[in-house]
Amino acid sequence: MEVVLFVSATESADRTDQHERFTEAAVRAGVRHVVYTSFQGAAPDASFTLARDHAATEEILRLSGMAWTFLRDCLYLDVLPAWIGDDGVLRGPAGDGAVAAVARADVARSAAAVLTDVLADPGTHGGRAYELTGREAITLDDVARTVHEVTGRPARYHAETLREAYASRAVYGAPRWQVDAWVSTYTAIAEGALRHVSGDVERLTGREPMTLRDVLQAT
Repeated sequence: MEVVLFVSATESADRTDQHERFTEAAVRAGVRHVVYTSFQGAAPDASFTLARDHAATEEILRLSGMAWTFLRDCLYLDVLPAWIGDDGVLRGPAGDGAVAAVARADVARSAAAVLTDVLADPGTHGGRAYELTGREAITLDDVARTVHEVTGRPARYHAETLREAYASRAVYGAPRWQVDAWVSTYTAIAEGALRHVSGDVERLTGREPMTLRDVLQAT
């Protein structure tokens, strides 16, 4: 097996351990090149707590002996409308920060382009990390407004405080690590950690990334 697309596992407390086991299995299977779906700004001290899992996985892959390519996705445009509650309110402590969210379709096209290149020329993309973002950084006010304009669904953004954010999510009874992950999604936006627009999607695919409006109109 020459090349494998390694899609990160579902969020869990032991996700890094799962990723390490996958990496070990890939090495045993003779994989030469792994293309891994990571996260924008992956770092041990990333504001978005789940991006720390991705940083740990990147390090595991660097040390594995296999060639690697990291596709560091931003948040998904497709998911942002789901953040709007049944009452039409998108709540979170994101302040007026912006996020360069990317469509899942653009991530898939980018991954396909990289895999095709690697299969044609095994030396291509090795040791490279690409930031997969949308074409613009949008605020959560922009998200709510666009959802309302395209779907007619009532939507507005309420910038929560941290205290409000933890209180409004307590009803789900989720473990603390997961609530921290949910809340840090918004605080990372507030801090500007996810606002960088890279242009890598267009460089890889030859196509301009989709906007939120495009995503909504395609569904």
